[in-house]
Amino acid sequence: MPDDLGALSLSGPLDALDQCRAPGRGRHRLIDRRDLVFALDRAAEKQVTLISAPAGSGKTSLLRAWADRTGPPDRRIAFLSVRPGQNEAQLFWLALLDAVRATSGADGEPQAVTPGFSPGALVEEVRSELAVSRGPFFLVIDDLHELTADDATEQLADLLTSLPPSVHAIVATRRDPPLRLHKLRLAGELAEIRAAALRFTEDETRELLVAAGIALPDHVAGMLHQRTEGWAAGLRLAVLSLAGHPDPERFVAEFSGSHRTVADYLMAEMLERQPADVQRLLLRTSLLDRVNGELADLLTGATGSERILLDLEDANAFVVSLDPGRTWFRCHRLFGDLLRLELRRTSPQDVPKLHRLAGDWFAEHGQTAEAVRHLQAAGDWSGAACLLADHAVSLTLDGQAATVAALLSAFPTRTGEESPELALVHGIADLSQSRLGEAQAHLEIARSYAASAPPERRHRLRTAVASLELLLARLQGDFDAVFERSGALPSSACGRSHAEVALSGDLRALALLDLGVAEAWSLRLADSERHLQEGAALARDIGRPYLEVACTAHLGFASGFRSFALVRQRCEEAVALAARYGWDAEPVIAPAQAALAWTLICTGEFEDAERWLDRARNATSAEGEPGVRLLVRLVSALLLAARGQHRQALAELAAAEQVQAHMVGRHGLSPRVAGWKMTVQARLGMVDRARTALGGLDGRKAAAGEIRTAAASIRLAERDPAGARAELRTVFDGTAPVISHLTRIEAHLLEALACRDLNDDPAAYAAVEHALDLAEPDRLVLPFAMTGAWELLEALPQAKTSHAALVSDILDATRGSARARTARPRRGPAEELSPSELRVLRYLPTNLTRPEIAGELSVSINTVSTHVRRIYSKLGAGDRSSAVRRGRELGLLSSGRQ
Repeated sequence: MPDDLGALSLSGPLDALDQCRAPGRGRHRLIDRRDLVFALDRAAEKQVTLISAPAGSGKTSLLRAWADRTGPPDRRIAFLSVRPGQNEAQLFWLALLDAVRATSGADGEPQAVTPGFSPGALVEEVRSELAVSRGPFFLVIDDLHELTADDATEQLADLLTSLPPSVHAIVATRRDPPLRLHKLRLAGELAEIRAAALRFTEDETRELLVAAGIALPDHVAGMLHQRTEGWAAGLRLAVLSLAGHPDPERFVAEFSGSHRTVADYLMAEMLERQPADVQRLLLRTSLLDRVNGELADLLTGATGSERILLDLEDANAFVVSLDPGRTWFRCHRLFGDLLRLELRRTSPQDVPKLHRLAGDWFAEHGQTAEAVRHLQAAGDWSGAACLLADHAVSLTLDGQAATVAALLSAFPTRTGEESPELALVHGIADLSQSRLGEAQAHLEIARSYAASAPPERRHRLRTAVASLELLLARLQGDFDAVFERSGALPSSACGRSHAEVALSGDLRALALLDLGVAEAWSLRLADSERHLQEGAALARDIGRPYLEVACTAHLGFASGFRSFALVRQRCEEAVALAARYGWDAEPVIAPAQAALAWTLICTGEFEDAERWLDRARNATSAEGEPGVRLLVRLVSALLLAARGQHRQALAELAAAEQVQAHMVGRHGLSPRVAGWKMTVQARLGMVDRARTALGGLDGRKAAAGEIRTAAASIRLAERDPAGARAELRTVFDGTAPVISHLTRIEAHLLEALACRDLNDDPAAYAAVEHALDLAEPDRLVLPFAMTGAWELLEALPQAKTSHAALVSDILDATRGSARARTARPRRGPAEELSPSELRVLRYLPTNLTRPEIAGELSVSINTVSTHVRRIYSKLGAGDRSSAVRRGRELGLLSSGRQ
C-alpha cells in the first residue's frame, strides 16, 4: 500500500474528504506525469534503480503509474511494500519470496516462520526463483526505510548486486539505505531518482488543480507551486482544502511556512470541515498502526465505523485497506503523525485510556505484540510485563524473537529489575540467542521472584521457569540435570484459563522435546523415541509446527536401536515436514539431515551422504546446540575415514572432542568419538599418540566396547595380533557395553585381520563371515571401510560366503571411494539405470539364480526378469556375463571379483 501522501495525488481519484460520504458522486480524472514515468522506464534499464526522497514526494505513486502503463507483453513486476517497523528479517524475506512466486506463477510449499532464523536459505530461494524467470522481470521494493533488521539489509545488498541478467530491481525509500551499492554506481548499473526529480512542475501543479475542479488565476497557481516547492504532499493537502473553500486566493496567500506548519494548518482546516463522527474516528484511531471496524467502534464509542473507513478509502484520502477483504485499514502515515499531534493537543487526557482500550482488545484477539505495545504506551508497565511473560514463549516459537527483544527494550530499566515476569522474558530472549550464561542468571531471578508472586500467577511462573531451565540444561549439554528436572514437566491439564491452557501446551511440548533430546544424546533411545513421539503429537494438536518438526528431526536418531531402515524413513519424513514450512535449511532440521547422512554412510552410499551432510553443516551454527554439533562432526569424520581421508577425519574427530569439552555432561557418542580417533591415529601411524590417549581414559570409559576395539586397532598397528584378539574378548563375551552392533561387526573384522596376521586363514574367513552375518540385514558397509577389512573380501573364496551380493556392494563402495579423488564423472548408460535396476545388476556377478535374486530382493521373478532385460538393453549386453563385464567397465560393479 502507498506510504507517501503524494500517492494520493498521482494514482487515485481526487475527491475531497467531505465528498467521500456523498454516494454516486463522480470521480475526477488522473493527472499524467508522463515524463517522470518515462524517466523511470529509462532508469529501470539499469540493474538497480534507487528512488530516494522524503515522505510525501510521490514515490509510491510513481511506481504504480509506471507499473500500470502498457509494457512488453512478457514483462512481469513483483511488488513488495515493506510493513511498518519491520524488524524481523525472516518476515521480510518470506514476503519477498511470496511476491516473486506470485508474479512468476511458481509453485512452492507454504513458508512459515521459525525461531533461530538464518536468512541465507530464503535469500538463495529468492535468487533461485528469479534466476528461472523468463523475459524481463522487475523486483520492486517500496518503503524500504521500514526495514530495520540489519541482517536483512546486508542480505538484500548481496542480492541486489548479484541479480540474474534478466532481473532489474527498483527500490523506493525515504532515506538512503545502507546497501553498499557503490560498486553498481561505479559500474554504471545504478540509476538514482531523487527528490528534485519528483517535485511537481508549475504546469503539473495547474493540471492537478484543474483535475480537482479548482479554478485559480495563473499567478495564484504559480504562487501555490512556489510556496509548496512542488512537494506532492503539500499540493495534495492544499487541493483537499481548496475544494469548496469560499476564498481560495486568500487561502493560497496564507499557505506558507515549513512543511510542519503547513500540515498543522491544513489539518485543522480539514478536520473542522468534516462531520463530527469522521473527526472523532480519525483522531481516536490515529494511535493505531492498523484498525478495523470493531476496534474503531470501541475507541470512538459509536457504531458504523467500518462504513466510514470504507468511504474514506473509496475517496482515496487518508485511509487505505490492508487486505483483500477490506477489513483492516491504516491511516496514511504522514496524516497519522499529524492526527496524533492534534489528539495530544486537544485531548491529552484520553491518550492513555485509548491505548489501554486498544491493548485489551488486541490481547483478547491474540495479537500479543500489539497489545503489549499499547499497554506500554498507556504506562501500564505491570500489565504489559505480565502479558509479555505469558506469551514470550509463543512469540519466540512463532519466529518473533526480535519482536520480543524490541518489546523488552521499551520497558524502563527499573521495571526490568523489579519484575519477575521480565526476568523470565529476558531468559527466553537469551536462550533464543544462545546466551546461556545470561539466561541462567535471569532464570534464577525469575525463580526467586516466582516464590513470592501473587497466587494467581505463581503456578504459571514456576511452570515457565521449570520448562525453560530444562531447555537451558539441554543446550548446556547437562543431560543429568534434564532428567532430574523432568519431574517438573507441566501437566497438560494444569491450566485453568484459555491463556493458561495455551501456555501449558507450549511449555509441555517444549519440555517433551528437551527430555527426548537429552535421552537421545544419552543413548536412552527407547525413552527418547517415546517422548519425542508424544511431543510431536502434542505440538501437532496445539498448532506448533516448529516444535513438531523439532521432535521429528531428532526422532530418526532415536530410532537407531530398531533398524537403519527406520532411521532413514523417519529422517526423510522429518525433512519432508520441514520442507513443507520452508525450514529445510534451518537449524531445526539439522539432526535429521545428519542422522540421514549417517545411515547412508553406513550403507556405503557416500555421495548421497555427502549431500545430506553438507545440508546439516550449513544448517548448524557455531553457537548451536552442542549435541547436534557433535553429531555433525562425527558423521563428517566417518565419511572422510570411509573414503580413506584419515587426516581430515582426525581433524573432525578432534573438533568433536572440543564440542564435548564444552558440554556439562557426557554425550552418549563420546566413546565412539574417542575410539574412532584412536583408531584413525593408529592407521596413520600415530601409535604413540593413540596409546597415550588410551592410557588417559578413566576406567568406565576405557571399558566401553568402542574403546576395546580401538585398543585392538592399536595392537594391530603395533604388530601384536595376539594382543589385539585379547582386547576383543570382552566385546565378544558381552562384558564390554557397546553403542550399536556396528561395534560388534568391527570387532569381528579386527579379529579377522588379527587371524590373517597370525596366518590362520580359516579363522580369518570365519570372522569375516560372522561380520557379514551381522551386516547383512541392514547391508552395512561402513565397518569394512573403517577397519580396512574390505581388502580381505577380495581374497575371500566365493564358495565360503553366502553374502556374495553384499560383498559386491562393499567392494563397489570402498573401491569407488579409493578412486573418487581421481575418477572422472560417470557418463553414458550408467546414468540411465534406475535404482531398482542397479540393485539387480549387483546380483549378476553372483551364482544366484533369478528366483534366488527375487527372494533376496523380496520381489517377484517377473520383476527381476523385467529388470534384467532392461539392464541388457541399456548396457548393450546379450547375456549375463557380458552385462557384468560392461557394468565393471562403467564402474557400476567392482572389478576385483569374477
